[in-house]
Amino acid sequence: MIGIGMNFAGKAETRANIEDTLLFASAQAMEGDDLRILAVLVTWFGVNASWVNADRLTKLIGAQRSTRVRALWSALAHWHGRDRRFERMMRLHRGPPIDLLAVGTAFQIRRHGEDPRFEKSALRVPANVLRNRTADVLTPAELAQWNLAFRYRVMMGPSYRADMWAALEAESQLSAAELARRTYGSFATAWNVRKAFAMLRRA
Repeated sequence: MIGIGMNFAGKAETRANIEDTLLFASAQAMEGDDLRILAVLVTWFGVNASWVNADRLTKLIGAQRSTRVRALWSALAHWHGRDRRFERMMRLHRGPPIDLLAVGTAFQIRRHGEDPRFEKSALRVPANVLRNRTADVLTPAELAQWNLAFRYRVMMGPSYRADMWAALEAESQLSAAELARRTYGSFATAWNVRKAFAMLRRA
């Protein structure tokens, strides 16, 4: 989580895959009832959603059995509903909204209102539960200097191709097969990226 710009204490893995890390963080937050991780995750998504590979993250979340994890991402997609890339993610939760807190969600909402980021979504969150402090995450400009894959996504858009360019920048001798494996992309895309990368290096 530190490697993708979440300000926790510890050693960062700056080559961490962004979508894998988001899935891991959401599982820790929702299944482990870790509101601190959840608060930072939601803040991170609010700042950096534009550079998330929505297609891959939707596939990852869709494969999860956890109702709570699916409800969280459906709610976050609802929050960013103007970004049409998240439309499929919004539909991952079926049924009525679920409560974030095991006990007292309705009482807290009556007392403090609902967190505006989650209003009318798949997850009911009281306004006083999740801290929203931008200092808890790196800014996009800071993260682009810190995480190579994020930097290429800023330059090229949030795609498998951008992740492949970043991987080759770090290890230029990767084969097309290994490049596809590491970035979860197709062999054909990896082959073309590797060919273009080699051409530019010769130039």
